[in-house]
Amino acid sequence: MSEKTSTTDQITALLKRVDELESRMALRDLVSDYCLGFDNQDWDRFISIWHEDAVWEVGPPFGTFVGHEGIRKAVYTILYPAWRETHHLTTNLRLEFEEPNRATGVCNVDCMGANPDNVVQMVGATYRDVFERRNGHWKIAKRTVTMHYFNPIPKVEMSKP
Repeated sequence: MSEKTSTTDQITALLKRVDELESRMALRDLVSDYCLGFDNQDWDRFISIWHEDAVWEVGPPFGTFVGHEGIRKAVYTILYPAWRETHHLTTNLRLEFEEPNRATGVCNVDCMGANPDNVVQMVGATYRDVFERRNGHWKIAKRTVTMHYFNPIPKVEMSKP
């Protein structure tokens, strides 16, 4: 192997590793922006994480929503009306690259919130994501939510300190 080929191979390998590191950070930001966007009712942040044709399988009792319009409908007609406030915490994010422009992720989420009647609810779930980089931008192509529990917490208040 010539020195030039070796140097070229090393540079190629380095560029691949840098791309994966940058991609990992972008994917982590998408997972965080889901929580921040939803909890702060920041529609622009929330919708920016999804590809135009994304699928959001929230599952029972909510359903499956397709594309930006389906996601908008879910948020504004089903989810925001069901919650006075929410606080999502995602943990244990694990990312796997299937190819340079496609990755999968899995993470756990705990969400505490209160409904319009001030009943505090606790939700535990797992998010399974398919991420795709299109035109140089990573976004969620599909998110599947598996709920483990969705329970009221009696006699608990979400009050400011």
